[in-house]
Formats: sequence, structure tokens, C-alpha cells
Amino acid sequence: MPTRVIVWGENVHEQKNAVVRKLYPDGMHATIAAALNAAEGIEATTATLQEPEHGLPKGRLEETDVLFWWGHAAHGDVSDEVAERVQEAVWSGMGLVVLHSGHFSKPFKRLMGTPCNLTWREAGERERLWLTARNHPIAAGLPDHFELENEEMYGEPFGIPEPEQTVFVSWFQGGEVFRSGACWTRGAGRVFYFRPGHETYPTYHDDNIHKVLVNAARWAHNPAPRVADPNAAPNVPVSAALEPIEQRGETLHEEGEEGFR
Repeated sequence: MPTRVIVWGENVHEQKNAVVRKLYPDGMHATIAAALNAAEGIEATTATLQEPEHGLPKGRLEETDVLFWWGHAAHGDVSDEVAERVQEAVWSGMGLVVLHSGHFSKPFKRLMGTPCNLTWREAGERERLWLTARNHPIAAGLPDHFELENEEMYGEPFGIPEPEQTVFVSWFQGGEVFRSGACWTRGAGRVFYFRPGHETYPTYHDDNIHKVLVNAARWAHNPAPRVADPNAAPNVPVSAALEPIEQRGETLHEEGEEGFR
């Protein structure tokens, strides 16, 4: 069965900014989905902020293996209900790949439990991404480093929990560095944050970026059955085989005494 992906896009800049519209005439979400669909074993569809329930009704998320999320100008317009729905889907086993300014999105901040703040500068600077985990699946097929001629700078400190693994670190012309590819586990789901992707630059047309996105989709996919209710804490009765030590001790003592008789 293919890895079923939804690419969620805020779809605001594409409608308001001529530069973005020229770079991504069908939207960044469509460009990302096309790159994923070009890879074997991935089926990607899209959803946007403007759709009912932001295109993410509960039933659709239940049938999704990995959700990609790009947001920037309208984080506050995402409903709390949908943000919670995404959070619980990740807890249940859905993968989540958060892109660029999605670091400030409601689902990501909920899952991280931290401010997810950072320093930034939009100046069209060169970004060099270095592999810091050569054998990680997300790094498969990539060189030790690659460059984007123009990107927005994100700099440390980055207000996230310490990643379980950092796959990429970025260097910018201004001298800043940044943890640009970070992995976590949340419940039964895997989360990957990937920094590049400012809307006014052709980042999502880059072949190395496509490799990262495809690798991330495959890594984040958990093939195990979903956890039915990630919030549940069921009260499971103690079986006879696991009865309290005191009771087992008394039984053994009685048997011992019987044996001495």
C-alpha cells in the first residue's frame, strides 16, 4: 500500500503576492505534492486553510499516513479544533512534517510544548545545509552539504525541545547557524521539522529539497495500526496470575506449613 500524504498549505501568499504566484502558480502545496507524487510508493493530495475544516476532517486524517504542513501569515486563523485533531492524529500514529514558518503553527507548538521561537532576517542570503546524521533515512541520497542561493535566515536560539536527532544544520551568509532538520517522537507518531521554504524563493523546485521531502514522508510513515484513543488510560483488571504479592505470599506460606505437617 502506498504512503498516503496530505500536503497542507495556508494558501494566502499565493493569492496576495505576485512573486509567489509566479513561482508557484498552483500554490506551494501543489508543487510539494507533485514532487512527492513523482516518487515511487507515495500518493499525495492537498488541503488548504480556506476549505471547510481546513480540508482536514477527522475521517480524512484517519486515512492519512503523513501530513505536511506549511503556514506563515495566518497561524491564528487555524481553528483550535483542527489543531487539536492534528495533534491527536500524531499521537495515534500519523506522521507530521512541518515546513519552514510552520514552526509557529498551532499543531507544531502543541506537540512541542514550547514557544518554538527563533531569530530571522529576510535578505535573500545563501543557505548551506550540512548533514549531521549521514546514516539517517531522511539523508538518503544527499551529498554532505548542498546550497540554496536565496533563502530567509533563521537563527538560533530555536525554542524547541532538544531533538531526538538533528539531521541538518544550516549556515547563512550572515554567519548564523540553525538546526534545520530535527526529529521527534510524539506518542505513536513521528515529527520532522525542515527549515527551508520561504515563499518568495524557488526552494520547492530544488532537486535536493525534493529528496528531503520524499525521504521525510517515508521516514514519518508508521505502518502499525493507529492507536484507537491516544487520550485513554484504561483501567485493566488485575488477572489471577498477577494478584498482589501479599496474597501470593500468604498462599505460599500456607502451602509451606502444610508441607511441614
